Amino acid sequence: MLQSSSILILILAYFSLLMVIAYFTAKNSDNQTFFTANRSSPWYLVAFGMVGASLSGVTFISVPGWVGDSGFTYFQVVLGYWAGYFIVAFVLLPIYYRQNLTSIYEYLQERFGYNSHKVGAISFFVSRVLGASFRLFLVAIVLQQFIFDAWGIPFEITVVISVLLIWVYTQKGGIKTIVWTDTLQTLLMLTAVVLTVYHLGNVLQISPIELLQNSQFENYTRLWVTDDFMVRNHFLKSFIGGIFITICMTGLDQDMMQKNLSCRTLKAAQINMVVFSVVLVLVTFFFLLLGAMIFLYADQNQIMIPIIEGSPKTDLLFPEIAINGGLGVGVGIVFILGLMAAAYSSADSALTSLTTSFCVDFLDINKYPEAKQQRLRKQIHIGMSLLIIVVVILFKYVLDRNVIDGLLTVASYTYGPLLGLFAFGIFTPFQINDRKIWMVVLFSILLIVMIGNLPPQALGGYQIGYELLPLNGLLTFLGLWLIRTNQSTT
Repeated sequence: MLQSSSILILILAYFSLLMVIAYFTAKNSDNQTFFTANRSSPWYLVAFGMVGASLSGVTFISVPGWVGDSGFTYFQVVLGYWAGYFIVAFVLLPIYYRQNLTSIYEYLQERFGYNSHKVGAISFFVSRVLGASFRLFLVAIVLQQFIFDAWGIPFEITVVISVLLIWVYTQKGGIKTIVWTDTLQTLLMLTAVVLTVYHLGNVLQISPIELLQNSQFENYTRLWVTDDFMVRNHFLKSFIGGIFITICMTGLDQDMMQKNLSCRTLKAAQINMVVFSVVLVLVTFFFLLLGAMIFLYADQNQIMIPIIEGSPKTDLLFPEIAINGGLGVGVGIVFILGLMAAAYSSADSALTSLTTSFCVDFLDINKYPEAKQQRLRKQIHIGMSLLIIVVVILFKYVLDRNVIDGLLTVASYTYGPLLGLFAFGIFTPFQINDRKIWMVVLFSILLIVMIGNLPPQALGGYQIGYELLPLNGLLTFLGLWLIRTNQSTT
């Protein structure tokens, strides 16, 4: 069993290593280094690092926790992700590279006008603040449960420390630093999950293949849901929802695209995306195997699911077993390193992309003298850090569901307008009445929130799942059609 002081030493050592990387990558940095890494990132580093950024602490903790309730059914969504990455690589990336964009929402300025640009940027801003905060919240409650509670340190201080550490190593080098730190973090995360699965397999005396083939464990390894279309996690709903989640949360997300746009060429970025998609599918399946083994181990050793404020939290079962479950200090060490790597590989890039989007999309930072550009970027970076701190603390009091499920549900509301705007811009020749875009987006979101909160009884027993996201995009698309003008693009 790891002591809280030992865990703290591990965390400090880990961040010391990140600071070393930041020191070397941030030399002679300027705003272009921060925003685009001077478009010189090797595609293979971007591809490998994106695995960690996409999975994040949510996958590291919440996907194994998902298995206890739903088996491997999350993999249906992951297969949709995989299909979506090809759309991102061969439809969206060529547009971004052709227009040499720093922020991808500049496309909306060129295509439709000022208001559409701002709507796209605001949609991303809200989405990414909530997404990054979801991820950091999960890590913060783990740190709180297993370290800081023992010392009487409040949750709010835990959050401040977490974000402060991220700010320290990203504030100079930005995306150039993150491309390299994400590579290290992905390596640590994958090493942690592989070693944990191997160790659990030895303790349980069962291999992953035996686990999948044994009908005794079917409640943990059930993969396909095809018998009842009305249920929320039916295969078709999950697969289609996964496609659109990828298009929106990767292809229309400044955070993920900022790394791709730092590659030297379009072809390199596309290779990066295809390779990354295959690796991500394989790694996620491995996380599901880990989840099944965790619950089997808990059953055999009568380990209870941790309870916070009266509610069982399956997201905390993995850390409970890794740190206090009798698997040895080695498993506890690799878990802590993997958790830190998974969490901060997502949070650091989110902080950088929020800073980039705000500077480019809202401040139009290039219109200022270079000295003022640097000063503004640093001030915004601090402001984004403070905003994330506030939102993470608020989540403690409002979040009541599995974290990854909550993250994907929120995405259905916030990414829909981006989906509709980009689809209309790419697949139709029409211009729109740019001043009316706010009305279309607000009406679409309001309608989707109402639909998403309808009880199954009102829909004849139909349970709404992740199809809310494409439906939101469709409603926005139809609204744009209604405000189109006779003028068209040439």
